[in-house]
Amino acid sequence: MIELKTPAEIERMHVAGRFVAEVLTEVGGLADIGVNLMDLEHHARGMIKRRGAESCYWDYAPSFGEGPFRNVICLSVNDAVLHGLPHDYVLRDGDVLTADLAVGIDGWVADSARTVIVGTAAEEDLRIIRATEEALEAAIDAARPGNRLGDISAAIYAVACDYGYPVNTEFGGHGIGRTMHEDIHVSNKGQAGRGMKLRPGLTLALEPWFARTTDKIVYDEDGWTIRSADGSRTAHSEHTVAITDDAPLVLTRRAGETPPTRG
Repeated sequence: MIELKTPAEIERMHVAGRFVAEVLTEVGGLADIGVNLMDLEHHARGMIKRRGAESCYWDYAPSFGEGPFRNVICLSVNDAVLHGLPHDYVLRDGDVLTADLAVGIDGWVADSARTVIVGTAAEEDLRIIRATEEALEAAIDAARPGNRLGDISAAIYAVACDYGYPVNTEFGGHGIGRTMHEDIHVSNKGQAGRGMKLRPGLTLALEPWFARTTDKIVYDEDGWTIRSADGSRTAHSEHTVAITDDAPLVLTRRAGETPPTRG
C-alpha cells in the first residue's frame, strides 16, 4: 500500500534526512588513506547513538541478504556498489568508497548514499560518480505531480546512456517513510509516460548506481556485499525525495552540496 504523507509528516522525515546528510558528510570527510572501514562504522554508530536515532540496517534481514545485518552503515569499495558489509579493510590511495545510510528519528526514516574517492582520483572514477549524481538530479527533477513513475526511471536511464554505462534493474529506488522500504519499486531503467501517476505526498528514495562495463552483479561470501560481475568500478548516489505541489523537496541534501548540471 502506498501512503501519501502530509506536509507535517514530510517535515518529520526531513529531520531524519538532515541527520543522515550530516553523518554521510562526516564519514566522507574521514575516509582517507590508512583509515579502516570499521573506524567509519563505529563513528557512524556513535553519531546515531548520541542523536537518539535508530539504525534501519541493524538486524535487517531481507530475503536478498544473509541476515541479520549487524552494522549501521553500508560501506562498499571499488567494484562493490551495494550493501557493503563493513569489515577489516584499510583504505588505499585511489579507492572508491560508497557510504549508504538509513536511520529513523521519532518513527520517520530517511535514506541516502554518496560515493567519494580516497586520495588520488582517477578521471574514470570521477566520471562514473558524476554520472550517478547527474542521473539522481534528473530523477529528482522528474519527481513532480502529474508525471509518472516511468518518467523518473527514464530520466536515470537517459543519463546512463549518455555516459555509456549499462543499467542493472534488480536493485533500484523505493518508497520510504515509516520504514526504510515501502511500496513502490523505482527502477533505474524505464519508459517515460508509463506507470503510476505521481502525487503530492509521495516520498521516494531515488538511487541510481552504475558499474563501468556490466549490468551483472555477484555477491561476496558474506552474503551481503554486491559487486560488479566483471570487477569494474562502480558508483552510487541516493537521496530521499518528497513530491510536493511545487518543486521536489530533497530531504537528505548535504550542507554545501551543489547539484551537478547535465553535460
